[in-house]
Amino acid sequence: MGSKDSCRTELRTAIRQLSDRCLYSASKWASEQLVGIEQDPAKFTPSHTRFQRGSSSIRRRFRTNDIPSTPAAGVSYTTTPVPEEDEIVDSDCYLLAKSYFDCREYRRAAHALRDQTGKKAVFLRCYALFLAGEKRKEEEMIELDGPLGKSDAVNHELVSLERELSAYRKSGNIDPFGLYLYGLVLKENGHEDLSRNVLVESVNSYPWNWSAWSELQSLCTTIDILNTLNLKNHWMKDFFLASAYQGLRMHSESLSKYEYLQGTFTFSNYIQAQIAKAQYSLREFEQVEVIFEELLRNDPYRVEDMDMYSNVLYAKECFSALSYLAHRVFLTDKYQPESCCIIGNYYSLKGQHEKSVVYFRRALKLNKNYLSAWTLMGHEYVEMKNIPAAIDAYRRAVDIDPCDYRAWYGLGQAYEMMCMPFYALYYFQKSVYLQPNDSRLWIAMAQCYEAEQLHMLEEAIKCYKRAANCNDREAIALHQLAKLHNELGRSEEAAFYYKKDLERMEDEDREGPNMVEALLFLATHCKAQKRFEEAEVYCTRLLDYTGPEKETAKSLLRGMRAAQSGLPSMDVEHFPP
Repeated sequence: MGSKDSCRTELRTAIRQLSDRCLYSASKWASEQLVGIEQDPAKFTPSHTRFQRGSSSIRRRFRTNDIPSTPAAGVSYTTTPVPEEDEIVDSDCYLLAKSYFDCREYRRAAHALRDQTGKKAVFLRCYALFLAGEKRKEEEMIELDGPLGKSDAVNHELVSLERELSAYRKSGNIDPFGLYLYGLVLKENGHEDLSRNVLVESVNSYPWNWSAWSELQSLCTTIDILNTLNLKNHWMKDFFLASAYQGLRMHSESLSKYEYLQGTFTFSNYIQAQIAKAQYSLREFEQVEVIFEELLRNDPYRVEDMDMYSNVLYAKECFSALSYLAHRVFLTDKYQPESCCIIGNYYSLKGQHEKSVVYFRRALKLNKNYLSAWTLMGHEYVEMKNIPAAIDAYRRAVDIDPCDYRAWYGLGQAYEMMCMPFYALYYFQKSVYLQPNDSRLWIAMAQCYEAEQLHMLEEAIKCYKRAANCNDREAIALHQLAKLHNELGRSEEAAFYYKKDLERMEDEDREGPNMVEALLFLATHCKAQKRFEEAEVYCTRLLDYTGPEKETAKSLLRGMRAAQSGLPSMDVEHFPP
């Protein structure tokens, strides 16, 4: 990692350059990282460091050791000079065009720059045309199919932009920002390989544009593609790799990268949120909750990523905390897709599924490609037993992101409810391929194999074993493994899994029918194996229950005592009819 001072200097310059070109998302991202660099207390007053001090407790709580701010041995970073502007002072036409752009009058902005030939002016003109085309495409989609409909509307500016930017690139009269836009246009036109090459060229020559890195990441759908990228070893590459690893579900590698980046960007809220995302994927909900609580203390009006926090609160059934979060984002900005999803989760947890759907649909009206809303709306339709609507929602989610395992899992659930286990199995297999460490997906597959139409018990056993090895929090796999082995006449294997299940229930202090079933089987099995002392232990525990299992235990005890004394058994089951 470069020194803190050099990172700070680079980011300050980049923020101005990105803002001048109306790349506001990239500018915001760079600004957040700039503030995330730890300040020297000797140089700044307490008011300058107040924002940073609050977030340090997260790092202290979860870090395993101090992370150095210098690169590991053998790692060296290239120094990329921040390019100087073509013009020291922007032309009057550029200032006018930028004003139009900021008012979302994109065609007026492009028209104002029609005679300008500088690289900066060319970029803004082409970028304005691109966004004008996107705006018109959205309008056509709404006019043709409504706010949530599917449409074949296209951005009509793409062809001319590709032709123009290609000519600029061939002549060498294009800057890194123009390359970023060219890569974006190529991606929209379906030329993914060329788009990757152009975006790599852009980030190598100007690595501070996070929007370019994000577009490049969306084109890295496999680790093989990622490894083939010829990227300079700038410190921004670490941010990219951390995000790319997360997108490829390499969560441990992603966490390692982010923890390393914290050596320099100690107080970055972005990094904390990404760590929370990785922990969420690993189902470490306790840690995720702590991180988001701290993020909200430091940034109380934050809405970004808070929908994931609401998912955690929903999974933990934290009614009051989710209610508080929903009211908080409602007052902050109720017309953000994240806010609508949070409120939708709140109503879902209350069992008001119709209201929940209303808010998920509202989120999609604000952003039709908002993945979480489609998936969560599908879940709500499943709860409402509206299977066709659920399938449609899940398919829309898969169209947006084919790697969304939740949508594939939802499709499997929907077809399972329709008693179509072959279809359900296909979708469960897709989901488990994308998220192989989630025990719930393996259990869903196993239950499909157990269905009457399939009845493939050996395959079900394999799936339950995978679930048991994936930290089955719901404690389903061990019990089902025991039952299936018993059904197949494998009493020793059944006893092994019943015993493991019993030990787990004891560790977690759980009671219930599963414990009774395990005790009964183990008592009977041990008696049959003439392990009377062990069988007596299980029978004695069954005497504490009040149901029929108590009488069964008494009968087993009488039989064992008779067998040990050499007398004939008095078990009524042994009397002839």
